[in-house]
Amino acid sequence: MFKIMIVEDDPTVSRHIAQAITDAGWQPIPITDFTDVFGQFVSAQPDLVLMDINLPGGHDGFYWNKQIRANSQVPVIFISSRNSNMDMVTAMNGGADDYVEKPFAASVLLAKINALLRRTYHYSTQSSKILQYGGVTLDLESSTVQVNDAAVDLTKNEYKLLQYLLRRHGQLISRASLLRALWEDERFVDDNTLTVNINRLRKKLADAGLADLIQTKVGKGYLIP
Repeated sequence: MFKIMIVEDDPTVSRHIAQAITDAGWQPIPITDFTDVFGQFVSAQPDLVLMDINLPGGHDGFYWNKQIRANSQVPVIFISSRNSNMDMVTAMNGGADDYVEKPFAASVLLAKINALLRRTYHYSTQSSKILQYGGVTLDLESSTVQVNDAAVDLTKNEYKLLQYLLRRHGQLISRASLLRALWEDERFVDDNTLTVNINRLRKKLADAGLADLIQTKVGKGYLIP
């Protein structure tokens, strides 16, 4: 399930967007504290961000988009009542992927989100059970993996790790986030368990010809660029 972060200070607008996202089958992550949007972005690890321009807390959406872009290629769509050409140019030059003017129809926003998710994460509405990236193909229905058309045998946890990282390629994923995603409550899992699974997954991918797919950022986490 894709996670959509909603950076919108109008509670009515945020609530309507969150409901539309839920109805579309995605997970909304509405923000209510605007003093550290980037910190919440890092914690939530969303797959897409909806960003308003005028925000409380001391910084506008352009500032937070710059912080996100300095660390991640997660797609960002600006949603704003500000409709000047300069605002649109500033947003796009800052690395935003799209710009939607308020008021907007929920169907239009959802179509833009879906198109951007499809382009970014390489899934198809006709074949949404297939995930492909960087020479890796995951069949989400049969839980099978192919690397450059050759089958790779993974354990359940190795498969979950690979799927989680592939869906968020371009994002730096912390060890804590991976532990929570795979084992729900990391307090009851030995931290070495994650290291063992990552190393085994890397070896199997390397044996299949993808030695550098998963990168380590020392002290920060893991990344599929």
